[in-house]
Amino acid sequence: MGLMDKLRGEFIDIIEWLDDSRDTIVWRFPRYDNEIKMGAKLVVRESQTAVFVNEGQVADAFTPGTYTLETQNLPILSTLKGWKYGFNSPWKAEVYFVSTRLFTDMKWGTQNPVIVRDPEFGMVRLRAFGAYAARVLDATKLLRELVGTDPQFRTEEVQEYLRQMVVSRLGSALASAGIPMLDLAAQQQTIGARIGAVLSEDLANVGLTIPTFLIENISVPPEVEAALDKRTQMGILGDLNRYTQFQAANAVEAAAENPGGGAGEGVGLGMGMAMGQRMAQSLGQQDSGSTGQGAPRQPPPGPPPLPASAQWFLGVEGQQQGPFDADALAAQARTGSLTPTTLVWKSGMAAWTPAQEVPEVAALLGSAPPPLPPS
Repeated sequence: MGLMDKLRGEFIDIIEWLDDSRDTIVWRFPRYDNEIKMGAKLVVRESQTAVFVNEGQVADAFTPGTYTLETQNLPILSTLKGWKYGFNSPWKAEVYFVSTRLFTDMKWGTQNPVIVRDPEFGMVRLRAFGAYAARVLDATKLLRELVGTDPQFRTEEVQEYLRQMVVSRLGSALASAGIPMLDLAAQQQTIGARIGAVLSEDLANVGLTIPTFLIENISVPPEVEAALDKRTQMGILGDLNRYTQFQAANAVEAAAENPGGGAGEGVGLGMGMAMGQRMAQSLGQQDSGSTGQGAPRQPPPGPPPLPASAQWFLGVEGQQQGPFDADALAAQARTGSLTPTTLVWKSGMAAWTPAQEVPEVAALLGSAPPPLPPS
């Protein structure tokens, strides 16, 4: 191998990054003491961005594609270097490959509970956890703000920073949502989308975005969960009096099956008497018709008074007679004082009417015997 071939070996001809990890965001090309020669090949694959840094200053950035490093492809770097000899001499510059793929293995959770005001339960402490996906939106901003000179920038270096931002936004999102605690599970997707949008806006200054934010669970302290379980049991049981009777009946049956002798019999007898008294009291309450729970039962009321009989008046020879009840009116018909043409009236009638035209009075006329024939 000649001297020229050996010198060519000292120069870098191909610049590329084959990522064999799943957590590397930024990787610096290992230049060592070699120099990048003019005309070298730069290979930037999909989901990558290549950034050239000259003496700590971002010079050029390349999107996916294959480039031949010449002056027309390196306008900023060529200006900074000011190369002589027709820009054909090699140079030394740092090349950072930035992964722009979606990082989906990011987890978050609240170390301390978030206190919110619930419209039904008052002050409630909530814990939550979930996952989110992050993506590099601007490679140069990320290098300036977070990476610096780190040769290999991984997700673990930024995950704690992102988790703190998530928790700080979670409290305000839950407090301002105005959603009752029992309905949070149904609104997790809406709340997650809202938090993701806010985080993306905040992280735009460092070149990151949060396209996906998931809330896997929102929980309350164990003592609150126990109280909610008790409340759920009460709602399922419904009538606690009937449940108590059912429990007492089961206890009596268990005591009767227990061959424990006199003590068991005494316990069973006592519980049986208590259950009998409770059932009798419950039956008495149901018979009384009262609807209030625990309120004193009143005896059933007696029958209502009988309705008053209608009062009739008769018009006989221009004179008003009466009032007559039904029995008295029947007596008038039997004596002949009430005839079919006799005018009758009672409360509710519009005018005096012949007896034969009033069905109630006409029925009395039919029961009266006709007048005796002349002797």
